[in-house]
Amino acid sequence: MASTTHQPKTGVLIVNLGTPDNPKTPAVRRYLREFLMDGRVIDIPYIPRFLLVNGIISTFRAPKSAKEYQKLWTEEGSPIKIYGFEVEKLLQEALGDNFIVSLGMRYQNPSVQVALDRLKNKGLERIIVIPLFPQYASATSGSVHQKVMELVKKWQIVPDIHFVQSFFDYPEFVHAFAEIGKKYLKEAEYDHVLFSYHGLPERQIRKGDHTGSCLKEAAANPYLEGQANCCATLHSHNRGCYRAQCFATTRLLAQALELKDDQVTTCFQSRLGRDPWLKPYTEDTIKELAQKGKKRVLAFSPAFVADCLETTIEVGEEYKEVFEEAGGEHWQLVESLNSNPLWIGCLKAIVLQNAQLQPKVLESRSTTVEE
Repeated sequence: MASTTHQPKTGVLIVNLGTPDNPKTPAVRRYLREFLMDGRVIDIPYIPRFLLVNGIISTFRAPKSAKEYQKLWTEEGSPIKIYGFEVEKLLQEALGDNFIVSLGMRYQNPSVQVALDRLKNKGLERIIVIPLFPQYASATSGSVHQKVMELVKKWQIVPDIHFVQSFFDYPEFVHAFAEIGKKYLKEAEYDHVLFSYHGLPERQIRKGDHTGSCLKEAAANPYLEGQANCCATLHSHNRGCYRAQCFATTRLLAQALELKDDQVTTCFQSRLGRDPWLKPYTEDTIKELAQKGKKRVLAFSPAFVADCLETTIEVGEEYKEVFEEAGGEHWQLVESLNSNPLWIGCLKAIVLQNAQLQPKVLESRSTTVEE
């Protein structure tokens, strides 16, 4: 006898940062303007933000960024979009007919609006929103959450909406990234393993701190050890802190890769402007490693799930030059998850857990949290 159990229809909205429509200067300028005018990305009042972005950054940075995007571009287009559509297709196949998977980009195309329109009027009982950023930050996941709420509030019927805040500590995520890295560690020996995360202004981290203790040690030792101490463990007070989550990601990956503490370093890239950003800075760290005699370095970018300008060009090429100029001999970037089957399995696990179709793995996700 056939089962009469009702299986709710669930929408799955996956959202990545975005990309210009093409690598030419006008398209790059449009992308930069939309991206940097987001008040969660550049968190200053509207008028100075408007003048900064439209009068200075997009004017002078767009031509330079266009040249970098041209290095990254393929015949099929931007890698982040290519992998995005592949993930959308593969995840849909993995989840089956009871789910509708839709890809959106926070900036440019396909927009979050277009992605949500695919889910609208489908009679969905819930939508699971997964910003494709492993660690939560207001400027990334928080911006996606805000955009979705702004759009969905206009719907006549709003389904149950569940936002995934972060997934850096899902066992499937750690396993997927570690397995990609292991092939390089098996092929050759490395003197050090670097984990480079996208940077943020320190003020954004402090804004999200309800305890008043975030980065306090930085006043005594602003370069490395003082700041590292406040993120040495992940606990109830810093659980939502981007920097603390990045250090926790490194610890989880180092454990999966069977690396010792003195074999790994966590650092932060892509700083912009004169205000202090999260430290230690990747470029400074690379130079120090070379000066200390580290000749072979393996580099991870665990804040990105798809290869893009910040991984392929910045970490893979620009930092390689910095390392070699400082005396290093071999620099190897570990590629992102892209459309790896293990990544699809990770996303499926995230969806099923948040759809309450399988028990939450509390034991696995609580190993990095200390009360």
